[in-house]
Amino acid sequence: MFVSLKPRLAHLASVASVAAVATASLLGAALPAQAATGQVVIFEVEATPLTVYTDPTGCKKLPLGAHVLNNQTDRPVRIYGDPLCLGPFMTVQPGYGSHVQAGSGSFSVT
Repeated sequence: MFVSLKPRLAHLASVASVAAVATASLLGAALPAQAATGQVVIFEVEATPLTVYTDPTGCKKLPLGAHVLNNQTDRPVRIYGDPLCLGPFMTVQPGYGSHVQAGSGSFSVT
C-alpha cells in the first residue's frame, strides 16, 4: 500500500510556520521598551539644583528630598511609593507634574 507524504508535509509546514510566528511574537514582546525622549525634572527644596533625568529608562529612585516631579517626556511616567518601582503607582502624563512623597519613592517611564 502506497501512502502519499504530501498532506503530511503540508501539515508539518503549517505547524512550523505557526510556531515561527508565535516565537517571533514572544521575542518581540520580550524586547525592552525604548527610552523616553525628554526629561523628568525633580524639584526638592529652594536653593538646591533641580535633579534632571534626560531620556530616562528603567526604574529610578527619587532623591531623598524630592517634592515635585515634572514629566517633560513624550511618555507617561509612573510614580511609586517604594524605591524599586513595585506596588501601586500613580501615572503622570507628558506635560504634567505631581507632588511626590520625600524619602522612599521611585519612578519609571512606560
